[in-house]
Amino acid sequence: MRAVLLSDVRTAARALRAVPAPQRAALCARLFLEADWADRHTRRLGRVHPLWGNGTLLAAAGARRLAPPGRFDDAEDCACFQMVVTAVLEKCAAASCKQGLHAHMGN
Repeated sequence: MRAVLLSDVRTAARALRAVPAPQRAALCARLFLEADWADRHTRRLGRVHPLWGNGTLLAAAGARRLAPPGRFDDAEDCACFQMVVTAVLEKCAAASCKQGLHAHMGN
């Protein structure tokens, strides 16, 4: 998976907000998988994945229906944003991240 930027988090949160709350955790995990798979595809074949894009979370999320941009004074928008940030932190804490995403994030 490519480096995660603020725009990736915002777009993923918008994708989560566009689905019912009980489906959000599964979608969040799926977006991270799709971004990872797309990154591997892009690196191996030298072209972007036809569905999930270039390996960024933004591209994977952008392939889905998005809610309008959120606001931090809305509890559901905050919860979606937090879910994505928590997933990024969990990925960075994982052993596989230390050589993958962690290195791409400049840490």
